[in-house]
Amino acid sequence: MELILKEDVQNLGFKDDLVSVKNGYGRNFLIPQGLATLATPSAKKVLAENLRQRAHKDKEIVDEANKTAEALKALELKIKAKAGAGDKLFGSVTSIDLAAAIEKEGHEIDKKFISILGGTVKRTGSASAQIRLHRDVVVDFPFEVVAEK
Repeated sequence: MELILKEDVQNLGFKDDLVSVKNGYGRNFLIPQGLATLATPSAKKVLAENLRQRAHKDKEIVDEANKTAEALKALELKIKAKAGAGDKLFGSVTSIDLAAAIEKEGHEIDKKFISILGGTVKRTGSASAQIRLHRDVVVDFPFEVVAEK
């Protein structure tokens, strides 16, 4: 079943992508949730025209995302967390904590666009995350988790 996505769907695609999914997933989840529409020939023509008109606007958004990406690459971030014996943390550092720390540095990034490699950080030391600023701009962001004193 071919569908046109109305919104970004995790592990499937971005808004206005043409995707092919199994019939049940499209019919029972994506279409009723309002995340996609059927890709009829007329809908494909409308999509192509919208993408052509939006190409110029996207260039400005991508340029802004690239500026933010450069600022994030220059940022060295240390997140403090309570730690027990050795280097094991009480709890974990998640994308919520990382988003809050980045916001304190002056860059507002939604937690759903941050994915920490391995899911969460449960030990002190260096870690890495991927931050998606735009569908074409993804930044590998290294950070360090240090023990709170």
